[in-house]
Amino acid sequence: MTLDTSGIIGQSPALQEVFAILGKVAPTDSTVLVSGESGTGKELMVRALHRNSKRTGAPFVPVNCGAIPGELLESELFGHEKGAFTHAIRTRAGRFELADGGTVFLDEIGEMDLSLQVKILRVLQEREFERVGGTKTYKANVRIIAATNRDLEQEVAKGNFREDLFYRLNVIPIHLPPLRERQEDIPLLAHYFLQKFCKHQNRCLMRLAEETQNILLSYSWPGNVRELENFMERLSILCDGDVITPMDLPDKILKETGTKVSPPPKVQTRPMVQGFRFPAVRDMQEQGVGLKDFFDIMETHLLKEALYMADGVKNQAAEILGIKRTTLIEKLKKKKITS
Repeated sequence: MTLDTSGIIGQSPALQEVFAILGKVAPTDSTVLVSGESGTGKELMVRALHRNSKRTGAPFVPVNCGAIPGELLESELFGHEKGAFTHAIRTRAGRFELADGGTVFLDEIGEMDLSLQVKILRVLQEREFERVGGTKTYKANVRIIAATNRDLEQEVAKGNFREDLFYRLNVIPIHLPPLRERQEDIPLLAHYFLQKFCKHQNRCLMRLAEETQNILLSYSWPGNVRELENFMERLSILCDGDVITPMDLPDKILKETGTKVSPPPKVQTRPMVQGFRFPAVRDMQEQGVGLKDFFDIMETHLLKEALYMADGVKNQAAEILGIKRTTLIEKLKKKKITS
């Protein structure tokens, strides 16, 4: 069976170890606890577990335990009967019922109240539950996968997490390494995200200069893959050139990596002289063209002269002309001018 890891980018040894565990555990019904820092891609990993399981055709139901207030989370998970509490105007099925035959993903389970942890433990042990305000017992034909960015063993020691629930969840632990421990994947991810966002922004594919790539490899990426993705989106919008240079990087990255960037030398342009002669109508007539074509001839001449002055370096030619590099490239393509 070929493992479907779509959406998870990387070839580093650390990630290959994770894929090896994924391939073994995905076809089973064992409970899995996925841990890792924020932004490492825990939900992508959980979705891959479901996609490669025998439950792949059944529902995948995620629940963010940290985003739902504790007093509402029980109803969200198990459902409630009409009149069970204020505003319970009708009976409602919970996530466990909706996921029948599939997978329930308990994201950020370390945020769950202790009182609710007892009920999750029962589902894991007995595979059954009741709706809030109800007496009927429902069977939970689901696979439970949980994820956390906390160290649950430490939370157990602090009394914030039930020890028995931790061991029930931690049947198969999968730890996603932070991006700083899988440096080989940074260029692959950066290229993937740049390609995606450039396509979305309808612009030519950008690339990282070698020096820029080395700087990104040295950065710690505290926000992990999510930070890198957001950063590439920002560059795809704000950078004028097609090559991302160290000058395009923010101070935060430059300072942490100890990189000093000097601005490019200013190109000396030809000063204006008092005797400048504006083109006259007779100049246009001598060329035997109309106004639009005459402007086109002058623009072509100026573009070629600026390229000559800059020795073919487009960044400098654009600065000489007082336009953006992307504008210069568009004009050169339109006029089929090669440097």
